[in-house]
Amino acid sequence: MTLIDPNPNADDTTLPDQAGFRLARGVSRMLRSFDHAVLCEFVPSRGLRVDVISITPQGEIWIVECKSSRADFTGDRKWQNYLEWSDRFFWAVDTDFPDDLLPPDTGLIRADAYGAEIMRESPLTKMAAARRTRLTRDVARVASIRLQALIDPATAGL
Repeated sequence: MTLIDPNPNADDTTLPDQAGFRLARGVSRMLRSFDHAVLCEFVPSRGLRVDVISITPQGEIWIVECKSSRADFTGDRKWQNYLEWSDRFFWAVDTDFPDDLLPPDTGLIRADAYGAEIMRESPLTKMAAARRTRLTRDVARVASIRLQALIDPATAGL
């Protein structure tokens, strides 16, 4: 799979400026192609914020953390706390990222702003049913609130 924009001169007003957001967009496109329900910038628990969370058609919860540089990765002290909130955990990095920094027992995704490809599967570690139920409900609520804010911006602050 080529991760290069097929039309780099196209006017793309939705293209994020920050590298991490660009990776998240490419990852989100890939996950949607797998029929996942995808949400970016989600807080599963106080003090945690994941870059991308998705729910598979089978109900698995995937978390993808996007890292744009060595400094971005080494400065992240919270990522291990995300493991208990997912069935599968992945890193999303660009083609220049040094893979040897990433823990080998986690998934690896190569991404850019236009797409992504899974390079290494994440092991499946099933969450407890009660946590899955709560997390699925919370993802649905946040997604619904965000959608309503797009449809009726006056409700965004409610």
